[in-house]
Amino acid sequence: MPSPTFAPEPPYAHGSPARTAVLLCNLGTPDEPTAPALRRYLGEFLSDPRVVEIPRLVWLPILHGVILRVRPAKSAAKYASIWTPEGSPLKVWTEKQAKLLGGYLGERGHQVQVRYAMRYGNPSIASVLDALKAEGATRILLLPAYPQYSGTTSASVIDAVTAWSARQRHVPELRFVNRYHDHPGYIAALARSVRAHWQAHGQAEQLVMSFHGVPERTLHLGDPYHCECLKTGRLLAQALGLDAKGYRVTFQSRFGKAKWLEPYTEPTLVAMAQQGVKSVQLICPGFTGDCIETLEEIDMEARAAFTQAGGERFEYIACLNDRPEWIQALTDIAEQHLQGWPTREPVTAQALEDSRQRAIAQGARR
Repeated sequence: MPSPTFAPEPPYAHGSPARTAVLLCNLGTPDEPTAPALRRYLGEFLSDPRVVEIPRLVWLPILHGVILRVRPAKSAAKYASIWTPEGSPLKVWTEKQAKLLGGYLGERGHQVQVRYAMRYGNPSIASVLDALKAEGATRILLLPAYPQYSGTTSASVIDAVTAWSARQRHVPELRFVNRYHDHPGYIAALARSVRAHWQAHGQAEQLVMSFHGVPERTLHLGDPYHCECLKTGRLLAQALGLDAKGYRVTFQSRFGKAKWLEPYTEPTLVAMAQQGVKSVQLICPGFTGDCIETLEEIDMEARAAFTQAGGERFEYIACLNDRPEWIQALTDIAEQHLQGWPTREPVTAQALEDSRQRAIAQGARR
């Protein structure tokens, strides 16, 4: 039986300090708003069996024969409408969050490296894990940018890390943060962002909380995502002092003809306008950084649908992005899951040299 092939190990010198890293993982984005870039990105995204649970023999011919021939150009136009001089908003915000998280952890005395990666697209999870390992990381905390756990997102990050681990001879210690949908700091950051909007613009008749949708069948198969979205919505409403009539939880981004989690966001907004609701404010609690789903699908398409149906005032409340209270909460979450790892212990040059000399005395290479 042939031996497995493992990736070459990076150079190692005895006496090198063991390092801890945090890897902030987000969904991903195309490299540029063009049809070829969208074809690459969507091809990777929609090929993931966590995302599309259809037998491969049935799905892949549809994906490559139909979807990837038609959808990239349409999606590229949508991305172009929200693209910034710095690039994709999702990448811009994720990179900022990682840098700020590193700074906040450093202020609390933690000696950790913080990087970011994308599940689909660049920088890939595997490439950043390779870089962290080459930099000496022996302990890595995986922190997804998804507050609510779903097999379609959180578990897919675990899949990517596991696939990378299977190619390593020396696997670092790994920890995964599965969820923080009810973390007090996360809820408080959401509530503060809504209150800040109210202070600046006044309060609308209804607050709509729109989460990314998933097929309804995943709920019946045991995925906790739906329940965790509802809990986030309930906790946020409580923090804002809203009763059940003051807010609604909806689900957006439906794809295909199958039934997805309901109620759907855009049809709900249209129905509200037709029923006489004149003003709504909408927040997307499941997205920690603004992206195509919030900036184009909600702030452009959903806004247009509401006003065309008779609504008069539609206000989108931005994602948490780089709000200080959110970075503080993200730091709390990371710190909680770093417990037990020696991230605060100072390592002196003499201690490292003593360790190296002991290894050499026992026959190790210099």
